[in-house]
Amino acid sequence: MEFTDFLFKLKPLFATVIFTAIIIKIHGSRFFYKKKRYHPVAGTVIHQLFNFHRLLEYMTHLTTKRKTYRLLSFIRSEVYTADPVNIEHILVTNFANYGKGWYHHSVMSDLLGDGIFTVDGDQWRYQRKVASYQFSTKMLRDFSSSVFKSNALKLAGIVSEAAISNHIIELQDLFMKSTLDSVCKVILGVDLDTMDGTYKEGTEFSNAFDEASAATMFRYFNFLWRIKRFLNIGSEAVLRNSLKVIDEYVYKLIRSKIEQTQKSQDNSPVMKGDILSRFIESKETDPKFLKDISLCFIIAGKDTTAITLSWFLYQVCKHPHVQEKIAQEIREATKVSTGSTIEELAAKLTEENLDKMQYLHAALNETLRLHPAVPVEGKFCFSDDTWPDGFSLRKGDLVSFQPYVMGRMKFLWGEDAEKFRPERWLDENGICQKQSPFKFTAFQAGPRICLGKEFSYRQMKIFSAVLLGSHNFELADQNKSIKYKTMLTLQIDGGLHVYAFQREK
Repeated sequence: MEFTDFLFKLKPLFATVIFTAIIIKIHGSRFFYKKKRYHPVAGTVIHQLFNFHRLLEYMTHLTTKRKTYRLLSFIRSEVYTADPVNIEHILVTNFANYGKGWYHHSVMSDLLGDGIFTVDGDQWRYQRKVASYQFSTKMLRDFSSSVFKSNALKLAGIVSEAAISNHIIELQDLFMKSTLDSVCKVILGVDLDTMDGTYKEGTEFSNAFDEASAATMFRYFNFLWRIKRFLNIGSEAVLRNSLKVIDEYVYKLIRSKIEQTQKSQDNSPVMKGDILSRFIESKETDPKFLKDISLCFIIAGKDTTAITLSWFLYQVCKHPHVQEKIAQEIREATKVSTGSTIEELAAKLTEENLDKMQYLHAALNETLRLHPAVPVEGKFCFSDDTWPDGFSLRKGDLVSFQPYVMGRMKFLWGEDAEKFRPERWLDENGICQKQSPFKFTAFQAGPRICLGKEFSYRQMKIFSAVLLGSHNFELADQNKSIKYKTMLTLQIDGGLHVYAFQREK
């Protein structure tokens, strides 16, 4: 081996040593010679970059050594914890001290503005209050269930055609399209029809929204994004163009709905089911407020549900006995007769019948435990604090808990933590049991607990029941290793390719 080749191979190691030394020098005076105790240093953000292709495995490895640790960056510490008592402190006990802060707002505000996911304080409290009311109404529950059934049937029709022709289906992409169709109907009241592409303007909005979401997520990993935005190049140029399409589409829709409401001569207009119309009818008419909060709900309800359904189908393909047990439960809960159509099955997916599907619920929980759609949740520390474990944090630290990592911790879930086993959620009577939200953190907890939690479960159960009640699925390549993309959401890299077979009645 040439000496120069040897040095080239050592470059990453030299870079790590040099940058680590610089970071430790910067932080030394802050942490190492103070009386306060700070969490052990497990590495630096440079180590994260070198492990970017396997980032979640790297973070899991660090957490098996310490429940809570620090990674040093040039200007702050990033504190990662899998300790439920610390997470309860962040999300509930000292909730006011941990929020989005200026950093997260600066990254997300071009897309989401001052919506509920980018703000803190009075702005957040007001939006949370008005949104909580809308999500709790029976009208939204009934309307959303109808939308979910309609789009599940469209998806089942595509699956049926593929089953008849014995073609491979890429389900993750179909889930992404169908859940976007669903969430835009429920939030905005419009039919995008992205699954068949018949509505051109809706397809353009869908594509722009996907591009804008990806470019926004990339900012967390690209510290040069502000320069690229100034120069309008690369991903930032894509984002700017996508935002023009999104803003034009949503503002046009908002203006139209406001005009329709104002033209109504009836003092008691018929209440519409979608959330945007409900906001307008309750006198929320600031177009920017309506756009920002609507886009927040769309981004929350689109990818997360589609990603969970994709991993769920992957797991039931890997565990055929689970798939069959779910199918049997669907048949028993709905009491569908031999020869029933998919439409007849969907019609029997009432709230009461969905509640009977406890094993399905457990399997979805198990999917969320091992494959949370948002694998890492980050907060900003507003002022110095001391956690229940006795260690301190400084103002400006970034604080994260990691649903993906926590789902693999034996100290939380037992020796079989890495196994997919829905039975862990069931009691002796087969009833699905709740776990502490500070242990099972897929939906957060406390004041910021996910508003759409029940909304999400309803959609996932309806889609699962329609698909598994009418078809069984197998992976197209049984031996292929499935991996995730390193993104803010846990998408399957390359998609989920399966064969579908019509289920025998």
